[in-house]
Amino acid sequence: MSDLEIIDKIKAGDHSSFRLLVDKYQALVFRMAVGFVHVKEDAEDLTQEVFIKIFQSLNTFKGEAEFTTWLYRVSVNTCINHTNRANRFDLLEFTENIFQNMFDKIDNEKNPEQKLIEKEREAKIRKAVDSLPDKQRTIFVLSKYDDLSQREIAGIMKITEGAVEQHLQRAKINLQKKLKKIVGN
Repeated sequence: MSDLEIIDKIKAGDHSSFRLLVDKYQALVFRMAVGFVHVKEDAEDLTQEVFIKIFQSLNTFKGEAEFTTWLYRVSVNTCINHTNRANRFDLLEFTENIFQNMFDKIDNEKNPEQKLIEKEREAKIRKAVDSLPDKQRTIFVLSKYDDLSQREIAGIMKITEGAVEQHLQRAKINLQKKLKKIVGN
């Protein structure tokens, strides 16, 4: 069943069909939320908040764009609003499990000192990403965490592909400057 068919069923009063959309897109929204907040529990809360907003505003979805584009827009706005409200979060609360899932690293063979050094380095990297301007951070997260194409990001952000490329390049330059001390060169 297509997204539009599911949405039509929901709009017709079959609210139990909303579960189909949640099941289909929950991992996608969660992965993006982790890119913004880095903490599993916060990402879970944001994912739930996104789906509540989607359910409450489904009547406004006209089908002019793909449902996923609309879903991403709602998700991005929710994540940006959350990070702006939170303004700062405690980087020390990251768990080793979340870190490993995000970067697919297994560090069982490293000694405690190596683990600590690596964890501190990654916290600085996260902090650098979080300090990017909203558009740069959003585009960087969508590109690197969600592996979306520039065309998809342009549709989500309602900007041109050229603007996406420009913001992505600026984000990379800003990150290089901020991380130069960490990685050297």
